[in-house]
Amino acid sequence: MKKIIVLLLISCFSFSSCEKDDICDGNTLTTPRLVITFYDINNSSTEKSVTNLSIIANGMEDGITYEGSTLINGSTVAIPLKTDLDTTTFRFILNFGSSNTALVNEDIIEFNYGRENIFVSRACGFKTNFILNTTDPIVHTDAPTADLKWIQYYEVENRTIANENETHLKIYF
Repeated sequence: MKKIIVLLLISCFSFSSCEKDDICDGNTLTTPRLVITFYDINNSSTEKSVTNLSIIANGMEDGITYEGSTLINGSTVAIPLKTDLDTTTFRFILNFGSSNTALVNEDIIEFNYGRENIFVSRACGFKTNFILNTTDPIVHTDAPTADLKWIQYYEVENRTIANENETHLKIYF
């Protein structure tokens, strides 16, 4: 009987020292990016692809990388917002790198938002959700070298940025 009790105690102590692995599952939702979909200004229900769009964060030299490229050719893009500030500014440069400089057009967009840090798990840490301001969510200006704005109109589709499964901002050009 003593042997059985000793074996049970030993097995209890050996299992009590085990702990869960601190590995964050790749499917865990983390800090979402702002999803932008581009639309045709002449037909507001039709998505429109941008051509060689480069989106460069304020103070950076290189464009953000989206789906393996710094040049975006498509109708949807997801861009990161700063998690330590309530504003992020990007230069949206259409036809970036074109040999015909007359086709290159730059607009500046400043995103204004609030942040909500949410604890995910010990392994994954925190994620940040964003909520675009109600009064001035976006400040849209032309480049310092005026070339007329290529972005004609924008519409905030969803102020809360909690996942990347929906469009948050529509841009018409």
